[in-house]
Amino acid sequence: MPGMRGVNPKQMKQAMKKMGIVQEDMEGVDEVIIKARGETYVFKKPEVQVTTMQGQKTFQVVGDHEVIKGDVPVSTEPIGIVIPDEDVELVAGQANVSHEEALAALEECNGEPAEAIIKLMSR
Repeated sequence: MPGMRGVNPKQMKQAMKKMGIVQEDMEGVDEVIIKARGETYVFKKPEVQVTTMQGQKTFQVVGDHEVIKGDVPVSTEPIGIVIPDEDVELVAGQANVSHEEALAALEECNGEPAEAIIKLMSR
């Protein structure tokens, strides 16, 4: 990036954190599919980085991909949601329950921490 020469990556990360910007690598991604008008982009084993800024998540996908012309059926088989450890810890702490109970409540609430906390506190 222009003007960024000599910037310490650690200092850059700290500055971004102060501004409320969080970047993290998404682990265990097997495939990313992007469907556009008449084309489907399929990334196998991509690197995915998630940037959260002001509550919005931006996904950066890097890797080799294949472009398929026309409609491509995508499996409707449900896949498990990914629940971050921070959410489990938050729910467990707020609802004063075990890690396992918090995780179970988050799974039942589709990964929504606020909903899981309310569910656990109302029983």
